[in-house]
Order: sequence, then C-alpha cells, then structure tokens
Amino acid sequence: MKVYSTRNLIITSTVLFVMISIFAGGFISGAYYYDVYPNRFQIYKFFNNANEIEINQKAANTPKELKIEFEPFWESFELLQENFVDQPLDTTKLVQGAIRGMLKATGDKNTNYMTPIEQNMMSETMRGEVEGIGAEVDTSGDYLRVISPLPGSPAEKAGLLPGDIIISVDGNDMTGIAGFEVISKVRGPAGTTVTITIQRENIPDQITLNIVRYNFSVSSVESRQIDNQIVYVKINRFGEKTKKELRDQLNSLSLENATGLILDLRNNPGGFLDAGIAVTSEFINDRTIMIEEFGNGSTKEYKSDSDGIATNIPLVLLVNRGSASASEIVASAVKDYNRGSLVGENTYGKGTVQTWVNLSNDKGSVRITFARWKSPLGRSIDGTGVAPDFLVQNTYENGSLNDDNQLNYAIQYLSSNS
Repeated sequence: MKVYSTRNLIITSTVLFVMISIFAGGFISGAYYYDVYPNRFQIYKFFNNANEIEINQKAANTPKELKIEFEPFWESFELLQENFVDQPLDTTKLVQGAIRGMLKATGDKNTNYMTPIEQNMMSETMRGEVEGIGAEVDTSGDYLRVISPLPGSPAEKAGLLPGDIIISVDGNDMTGIAGFEVISKVRGPAGTTVTITIQRENIPDQITLNIVRYNFSVSSVESRQIDNQIVYVKINRFGEKTKKELRDQLNSLSLENATGLILDLRNNPGGFLDAGIAVTSEFINDRTIMIEEFGNGSTKEYKSDSDGIATNIPLVLLVNRGSASASEIVASAVKDYNRGSLVGENTYGKGTVQTWVNLSNDKGSVRITFARWKSPLGRSIDGTGVAPDFLVQNTYENGSLNDDNQLNYAIQYLSSNS
C-alpha cells in the first residue's frame, strides 16, 4: 500500500495536478492509487437507471438502518430524473456531486473525491511530467491558493509565489467557483497563454500575470556544491523516484570532504510517505521517524533504515510555509533528535494521513483521512506547523527574489560552525 501525504494540485494541461500532505505514503495515492482496508468500505456502483443499484459484494451485509438512511437520497435522485426542467440530466455529474458533498460533510478538507481524469493528473504529477503552468495549489479555501510554483516552471518564471490567491482567470471572476473547475480553466495545451489575476499578501493591488503554458519535466532532487565545502540538496517533492534520486546524488557528492549539508525543503508540498521515510533515513539511522494514530486508538511507528549515508555531516534544513506533509515529517524528526538546525519560516502544518481508494467501474477514487501523525517525541504539528530554529525571511520585489537570505544564513551558519 502506498500512502500519500499531499494536499495539493498541480495546475497542468492534460495530466497534472495536486494533493496536500501526501500520506499514505500517500501523500496519497494509476500507479499511485491503491485499495486500503477494502473490507471496511461499502462501495456502491451507480448506474444511469435510478432504480438500479448493485451493491459491492463487500457491502452485501449493509445494515438495514443504513439502507433506510439512503432512501431520501434515492428519492431525491428519482425526483430530479422525473421532474427537473432541463433534461436529460448528466447522471455522472450528479453522482460525482453527491460523492463530493458526502465527503465534504465530514468537515475534513483533506477528505475528498477525484475523477478518473484527476487521478491521471495526480499520477503524472508524481512522475514529474508537467504540461501547463506548473503550480501546486490548495483547493480547500474559497479561492485557489498557491502552495508553490514548480522549479523552472512557467509559473515560477512569471513570478507566482507561495500564498498567492487566484482571483480571476482570463478575465473571468473565480469567486464561488469550485477549485477543480478553476484548475481546468488554468490548465491548457503547451504554447497557449493564460491570464491570471492574483491577490498577494500585504499588497493591496491585485497583480495580473500572463503565463505561457509549456511541457517540462521536474526532477524531484537537485544538488550542487557551494564553494567546494558545503553540499546543497533540494527536494522538490516526495515522488516515486525520490529515494533513488537522492541516494544517487548523495553518492556522487564528496560528503567526506564537506563541512556541512543544506537540505532545502522549501515549497515542497509533500508526496509519498515511504519517500519521506527514505529521505529521513539518509540523515537519521534506525530511529522512530513518525507515529500514526488511528481512530480506534491504535498506533503504528515508522522507523528509519540503518544504512543512511549522511548521518554524521552537519545538517541545516531550509523550510517555509510551502513545506508540507512529508516535508514536515522530515523536519519534525530532525528537530526532535537535534540532528540539525531548521532555518527559514514556520511550515504549513499538515498532521494527518490520507489514502486514495479506487471506486468501482473506474468511477474515480476517494481520498480519506485515516490517521493523524505525530513526531518522534509525540508532538502534533497539525494546524501549527514546525517552527524553525532560526527565523529568517526572504524578500521579494515584483515576484522576484531579491536575495535568498535563508540560504545565505544557512551557508554562514555551517561555515562558522565547521
């Protein structure tokens, strides 16, 4: 089972998308979508005929009380089919809307529904294949909020920043428009242009950006050496290739001659949980990394491997409010074990775990929060995030970074403590 720790969507043309705090590993989870605890779910198969409902064999013993609870739903469905003024109705849209409404009624912004098309977008995102503008967004609010632009993406080059709120698309007001609908308007084929208007924090006037969509791929790990002394590694997301990419790049760097390592998790919204554990294992050997707590009171510990290759080198993590989910798992473990220092800003604050469960007949999937997680010392970061050891803020002008104060601080810190 892969669990996904993500909370976002990547805005792309035909294949990309979000998630926030990917956990299940899964940040959540098609190659990325796996059935979890199938015996606990009663999955109904819906058909165009309102009188036809086939109950999945796993749900054959549905309690009578639950069947009675569903009677008003089917009555409403039939009333629409028989009496609504504009016919014919799109049954698929009705069913998808009903599922979304049911999941939203839980009050949990991370429990939601994904159509087959959106599933495909998510899968492409985690493989690093992007067509569109390349921005991760949070759909839980009244407007799309940018979590982070992808490195080298049209969104990044146009000056889109974490925290930006998308107010309009191509001159059309997005007030009251569902998040996925806004995403579909922003996405588009490579070579075309989309105009978005954003509201930026602490700036009274709205900003309009013209962004040309194009195809690009994003490696989940980048690295380089700074002044031949400090190793710099940036992880953009916790995808299916991250474990191997990180190990390969660490092996290619001269760690034995380095005075320190900077691990940059800024604007990393999360990804697969197992990738998060694997990354942490390179820096912390054979220790508890996180603890899942389930609704029935039981718990599960995740431990790091014992073959990390960067467990002794002085370490600094760069974090900001775009660091979420699996990024926060790494940051929490490093902080709890005093393995290194955190520099930057408070992280996002996603302390729950989700998994994607495929629905019958290729009708999409549901993302369900099935656990909360805590740090090795039992701390919950949900809603609060992980605080840096050294608060350092970057400054921007017209969407461009004036100077990377956070990176500069980390370099100076490691240099002065070597």
